[in-house]
Formats: sequence, structure tokens, C-alpha cells
Amino acid sequence: MTQNQPGSGPTALRILLGSQLRRLREAKGVTREEAGHLIRGSESKISRMELGRVGFKERDVADLLTLYGVTDAEARAAVLDLVTKANEPGWWHRFNDVLPTWFQAYVGLEEAAERIRTYEVQFVPGLLQTKEYARAVVTAGAAGVGPDEIARRVDLRLERQRILDRPGGPIFWAVIDEAALRRPIGGAEVMRAQLEHLADLMRQPNITIQIMPFSFGGHSAEGGAFSILRFPDRELPDVVYVEQLASALYLDKREDVDRYTEVMERLCAVSTTPDETAALLRTIAEEF
Repeated sequence: MTQNQPGSGPTALRILLGSQLRRLREAKGVTREEAGHLIRGSESKISRMELGRVGFKERDVADLLTLYGVTDAEARAAVLDLVTKANEPGWWHRFNDVLPTWFQAYVGLEEAAERIRTYEVQFVPGLLQTKEYARAVVTAGAAGVGPDEIARRVDLRLERQRILDRPGGPIFWAVIDEAALRRPIGGAEVMRAQLEHLADLMRQPNITIQIMPFSFGGHSAEGGAFSILRFPDRELPDVVYVEQLASALYLDKREDVDRYTEVMERLCAVSTTPDETAALLRTIAEEF
């Protein structure tokens, strides 16, 4: 049985646990319907469990392990220990009042990732935003929302950024469309500070920033922003995250991931080098 990696968050652990249960069920030749009947549930409940989209009851997992022929005490204990860890709330749960349900999964995956690659068109990526820039972005998109909730949303964004500073934090590679850097979010002073912040972040060994320049014209990512996350445990598939207005797509099928990975590789190949990024950041900052 696979043990959880240090730093793995509960979202990733649920996916890992679900994939283990699916392999055990398939190896035993048990259908989802049969497994669901055993735990007083349905075929769809087993499907959600195996996808890591719900919490796990220890009794249900213990019963499934028995059904799947897992009788070794050590093997059962490893899985049930994973149940306990997967059910622990992440730090972001204290922000549930301002965190959309469709975004909670992403924050959990982000927390567990060892590598995050992202392409942004409209804004500086959330993990790279200054507090003032983040406040301007949140305020612009939060019509009718009070100042207290706006402050909470900004605090959540800043809390997420801590993963980039922690020991063993993820590699973060961002390709930012030049349009996002020229859009005057929050005014000239906020933008200059944000651009300087990006230049400072580039000095961190785990952060790479490239810019997709206007001069290149059309490119392979015209469909919009997306992120690709990879995890320490190789049993977890890469996940592509595509955010929409009031929902998000989480893609982990190999053909989908491969397609987005190919697009990301093309973006990196034609975007600015580190030296060119630094120079373009200075040029844009001087124009504000």
C-alpha cells in the first residue's frame, strides 16, 4: 500500500486512497454496484469515492477491504491510516465562508503539488500577486461584496502564497500574457509595485516567470488560462485545472493532460527568456 508523502494535503490523499480502492476492486473482479451494496450505498457513491471526491468513513473502507480480500493487518492499517489523514481538514477550511466549493479542490491540490505550471491571460497568477494588486482584483470581481469579505478573500490568496516559501515547496513556472502585465489593475502605483514584485520573485530558485509577448502574435493557448499540477506520489495523475466564471474543470485523463502539456511546452518555447522577462518587466513598469 502506498504511504502518503510528506506535505501531501487531504485532497491529494483522497484521490490516492480512491485510486487504491479502485485497483483493489478491479483486481478482485467486484463491480461498483456490488461494492456499493456492501456499504449500504450506490454505484455512484463508489464512483465518487474512487475519484476522491467525497470523504471516507472508516467503517466503509474496512468493509471494502474485506470484500476485496485484504486481510493482512499491516496492509489494512496502512489504508485506514490514510483514511484518517485524508479526512483531516486543510488550513483553507477556515475560509469556507468565502471559498467557492468548486475552488476548494484546487487549493487542496495546489497545497500538495510538487510542480505547478500555469498560463495566465488576464491577471498576474494569484500566487504571485502583491496584497494591493490582489485587493484590486478581488474588488473588481466582487460587486456588492462588503469590505470584510473582500479582506478575507485577499487573506486567503496571501495564505496560499506561503507554499512557495516553505521548505520543499513546489516548483512554480508561470507564463503570463503581456496583456495581463499592461492592464492597469489598481492604478499605476499598484502595477509598478506588482511588476517589481515579479522581478524579485524571479530570484527564488523555485520560481520561473516567462512572458508571452505581443510581438509573437497568435499562439497555441488561445483558449485561455490553465494550470497543470504534478504531485510527489507518482500514483497520482497530473491534473489540469481550467477555471470558468462560476465553476472549474479538473482534467486528469492522459489524453487531456498530454494536450495541455504540449501547449504549455510550446508557450515556454516562444515566451521570453529569464533575461528578456526582467527587461520587459522594467520596460512596462517605466510606462506606468
